[in-house]
Amino acid sequence: MADKEFYPLSTATVRSLNDKVYEKRKGAALEIEKMVKEFLANNQTEPIQRLLKVLSGDYFTLSHNPNSKKGGLIGMAALAVAFGKEAKTYAPDLITPVLSCFRDQDNSVRFYACEAMYNIAKVLRGAILQYFNDIFDVLTTTCADPDRNVRSATETLDRLIKDIVTESPSFDLVGFIPLLRERMYTQHSSTKQFLISWITVLDEVPDINMVVFLPEILDGMFQILHDTNPEIRKMCEAALGEFLREITLDKSKADLCKMTNILLLFAQKEDDQVKLTSLMWLKEFVSLDGRNLLPYTAGIVNAALPCLSLNKRDIQEAARSLDKSLRYLIGPEDDASPPKDNKHNQSAVGTQQTVETSDDGRENKKTEQLDIRSIVEVLSHQMVHNAMPTRLAALKWIHHLLITVPHSIFQQVEDFFSLLLKSLSDPADEVVLRDLEVLAEISSNTAGQYYSPKLEHDVMPYPNIPQNSLKHSGGLNRYFTKFMISLLNLFSTDQTLLDGRGPFIIRQLCILLNAEDIYRTLAVVLLHEEDLKFTSLMVQYLNSILVTSTELFELRNQLKDLQSEESCSLFVCLYKCWCHNPVTTVSLCFLTQTYQHTADILELLYPLSGLRIVRC
Repeated sequence: MADKEFYPLSTATVRSLNDKVYEKRKGAALEIEKMVKEFLANNQTEPIQRLLKVLSGDYFTLSHNPNSKKGGLIGMAALAVAFGKEAKTYAPDLITPVLSCFRDQDNSVRFYACEAMYNIAKVLRGAILQYFNDIFDVLTTTCADPDRNVRSATETLDRLIKDIVTESPSFDLVGFIPLLRERMYTQHSSTKQFLISWITVLDEVPDINMVVFLPEILDGMFQILHDTNPEIRKMCEAALGEFLREITLDKSKADLCKMTNILLLFAQKEDDQVKLTSLMWLKEFVSLDGRNLLPYTAGIVNAALPCLSLNKRDIQEAARSLDKSLRYLIGPEDDASPPKDNKHNQSAVGTQQTVETSDDGRENKKTEQLDIRSIVEVLSHQMVHNAMPTRLAALKWIHHLLITVPHSIFQQVEDFFSLLLKSLSDPADEVVLRDLEVLAEISSNTAGQYYSPKLEHDVMPYPNIPQNSLKHSGGLNRYFTKFMISLLNLFSTDQTLLDGRGPFIIRQLCILLNAEDIYRTLAVVLLHEEDLKFTSLMVQYLNSILVTSTELFELRNQLKDLQSEESCSLFVCLYKCWCHNPVTTVSLCFLTQTYQHTADILELLYPLSGLRIVRC
């Protein structure tokens, strides 16, 4: 080759740069450094440009010969050292060829690429940041390099780049975040560790506000938290913990709503640590942002309630705390207005609307934040969960909504009423008790007066009952009648439920609601029951409860005193139904102390028994 092809390099220098022995390449690099300093001193730019072109060309850094590449890399480093403060002028010509060697197949080439970039960065300092993304991109690869020496060289270069970033006010964080977000979905544990270390370093820089960009990288951080490497999980957990601490100190910097969607996804993952961390974050968000998180109620409930049934105590406690905090956010101000036409609109959407009037008299629609329809869908799903604590919590939520936003929940009550009836067969007594509380609240809530329950034949199999015969005392709405009819229908189709839980259900309802209304309504409905065997059995149960249970003490006293029109009316109502069972009829007459009539009944029942009845 002619010397002019490598001008201003001498033939000896070229030969040394291509030598496989490191010391010879190093000696050539020193010659280059000396040469360039002389060029700079004499203000000779043309040979410098020529030298850059030679070292970055096909004969060195772009060569297929590993030794030639290494010679080119060490030559580039020598150029940077020689340039000193003038290196910024030649930064693109120095950095681009070196970057191309980071992914070379030869381990030693990748190693010298790291070493060359280190020397270049050490000279350029802040001026290298305009190429930061390109450098960071190759470091995400070499940090997980199979060669130990390359990984070691990467760590050295990485520390220098971090120092430069932390001391420079011109770091482009906005331009860096998309690359960081993309790289966080790597499968290499070493790269994950590398990324978390960078996030931690950036977060520690006073002039950099990483919390603002947290929504962009939070998903990736939780993905890394799921890693099987304990050290990586610990690093990620610490970084997340520091972010959460910063958010609690100044929530105005963070987009909590955007991050909530991400947290809801990871709160439903199988990984315990991921689940626990997500729940803890959600709890803090609810505490910090309060009612702004109401649009996410359905999602939070869907994530939290299943966690109440897990065997991990810390997860249970976190879910319980989150669940409790969220319920407290919902108040009467979130309720819908009662319908003007006094009828339930089945097509009403779950998100309620209120109307505000502006100063000029125009109506402005304002969409409320609580999406009741979505919440009801979630709760309906959780009501049939395979774990008791979750089913119980779902019922607790429905009861809470009935108390705080009754009009909103009554617009959706038909969607879950049948599930409430099915829950009466739940194997857990706690669930049945809570279920009865919910059904009692539906039956007695004043908001229910504005809504008409569905009473189709499949729900109400007694179409011939006169409506005036189903009147009840104040404090109950039309859903009470539907409940009583549905309950009898349930008992008639499920003998096991009637025998096992029937008396318990009736007694509890007499505590939660008006016992007289319950007995009056059941008696009227049973009069129209076509299955006389069931009617007789049901009357037998009702009579037994009436006579023996402490819950019906007042009702028994009322029947003993037939001096008032109300008590007489009650007796007549029960008597008509009790006549389906001779024994219960006699029992009722004894209870009401109508002994003369009792005697008449016994004579009719047993005319040939030889029974002697003493009349007073």
